[in-house]
Amino acid sequence: MPFVYAVEQAPATPYATSGTPNTEDPTVVLRQTTRGVDLQAIFVLGRAAAATTISGIGYKVRRWTTVGTGGTTVTPSPRRIGTTASTVAVDKASAITPGTVSGAYQVGFGCGKAGPGGWVARDADSAIHLEAGSSDELDINSVAGEASLLHHVSCEIAE
Repeated sequence: MPFVYAVEQAPATPYATSGTPNTEDPTVVLRQTTRGVDLQAIFVLGRAAAATTISGIGYKVRRWTTVGTGGTTVTPSPRRIGTTASTVAVDKASAITPGTVSGAYQVGFGCGKAGPGGWVARDADSAIHLEAGSSDELDINSVAGEASLLHHVSCEIAE
């Protein structure tokens, strides 16, 4: 049975999409170390207050085959107390330089700029896997037609 973890930002500090419209911006990044990991769910929320226009935020998960740098460490929180994740997670509280090579899109989805959205793997075979000891990383990127939309991203991983 795998160990399951939540990767969650500090709730009081929403992220913002890129300051340049229609530009992908790495928001949460998963980097692997010693155990294989499956990304099995991503939960998002547009956090606009008193919005007067209709718009949305898109999310694209990309697999890079060379690990990037930067970001602020987010410690995966165990669903079962007493386990420690080997996955390294970072968020954009400090600048992220994405990995390089490939950048293959794994999944895309969206939410309204003031509403919920997300993606959940249909079954274990649909989860997005990073192999143990690989130099791959998964970037959850946000993109919006408006600049600097506030939003929240969290995900669930299994090792």
